[in-house]
Amino acid sequence: MVSLTYVFWMFVILFCIIGAMRGWAKELMVSFSVILAITFINLLENYVPAVKDSLLLDPIGLFWMRAGVLGFLVFFGYQTPKIPRLVEKFYRERLQDALLGIFIGAINGYLIGGSLWYFLSSANYPFPIISDPLASGIPVVVDSAKTLLSILPPVFLGVPLIYFIVVVAFIFVLVVFI
Repeated sequence: MVSLTYVFWMFVILFCIIGAMRGWAKELMVSFSVILAITFINLLENYVPAVKDSLLLDPIGLFWMRAGVLGFLVFFGYQTPKIPRLVEKFYRERLQDALLGIFIGAINGYLIGGSLWYFLSSANYPFPIISDPLASGIPVVVDSAKTLLSILPPVFLGVPLIYFIVVVAFIFVLVVFI
């Protein structure tokens, strides 16, 4: 059985490879889509009465709503159009683009994989094939899982901070990409 900690780090490495192939400008759009997804989920859970009253009582439904919103926005974040002007503007050397793509890809892996893990954890691991790493009893797995669970994206991207990040991301898109 594979620990969720290893799966999380495999996500980060996979997204590093994807980031190296796509480049930093396209990967930044994916980062912004994940931030937008977390913000939208936060707004739905706190300010929409239908979600607040019904889904918060059903952990499996809440997991699928969160994962669906995240998956939908990440999918369209990866479907960025080809913008030749943008590529010409930022294309200096392929090595620099790939290295920065690796870094932003790692951030995307952390944001996407970490958010999914947080959603599973808050739903108390509702699927029989996925078990709680804190209940494994293996000290190394428990310690690493505790450390990672305390720094997952939805944990520290709380209500005031996430709104500021969305505003900064929107300003960045307006200034740099348009």
